[in-house]
Amino acid sequence: MNFKNMTRSTVLILALFAIAALLLFPMSSHLQAVAGGVASDKDTSTHTPVLIELFTSEGCSDCPPADTLLQKLDRIQPVTGVDVIVLSEHVDYWNNIGWKDPYSSHKYSERQREYGDKFRLSSIYTPQMVVDGQFQFVGSDEREAIRAIQSAAKTEKAHLTLSSIHLDGANKLSAHLETGPLPSSSAAKSANIFIAIADESDESHVSRGENAGRTLKHVAVLRDLISVGQVNKNGGFSRDITLDHNGGDRRDLRLVGIIQESSGGKILGVASARLSN
Repeated sequence: MNFKNMTRSTVLILALFAIAALLLFPMSSHLQAVAGGVASDKDTSTHTPVLIELFTSEGCSDCPPADTLLQKLDRIQPVTGVDVIVLSEHVDYWNNIGWKDPYSSHKYSERQREYGDKFRLSSIYTPQMVVDGQFQFVGSDEREAIRAIQSAAKTEKAHLTLSSIHLDGANKLSAHLETGPLPSSSAAKSANIFIAIADESDESHVSRGENAGRTLKHVAVLRDLISVGQVNKNGGFSRDITLDHNGGDRRDLRLVGIIQESSGGKILGVASARLSN
């Protein structure tokens, strides 16, 4: 091969490498973003938000599989185009059989009873999942959870955002909450607005009761559910809000804004945000 042919071959090889680099550069950048954790903060502004509430208890031996499923749904986000927002709500009616659930509250038992009345259940139970206030089923049923998420995503939602979240001292939490009006397709004339404050995650080493000897892990553990106002079809809601919160342990928190029809009705809007302390 003479020098002239070698030069042409070299130029051709360099050109091929240049084309390959241009094609592969976006892909390598995407992989780097995923590896670096950037993808975990994905833009969900075009996703339909769906709320999953799990009524659970550390005193119930049937609940750990449901707790695990809730963590899985939160982590893998199983339905394309849907932002699955989860809350773990620990009820108190298991507390008298040997283990007092440290995350339990009578408030969440009452919330579950409202859902029980709505769904015309003869009694409330754990573990129970409620999706968007529209569907309920045994909380460890993954197939039913996926079907419910897909169905709930078809309901039109009001726009809702949480921003400017910060801690004021040890026990005050501030945020800005803003919503659009209720969807025109909603039968409700008005709806309540709540802010849920939840621990990012919790873990317990259970020493007594049905789960004695087990280490139980939970995600988005509800610590307070606070009514902050109402919204209707005529206009939105915008307000800076300050909430009492015992933040002495400085754990990471989730805030969830919820627009809901009265008495355990449909979820008409939902959004979440994280606060890392």
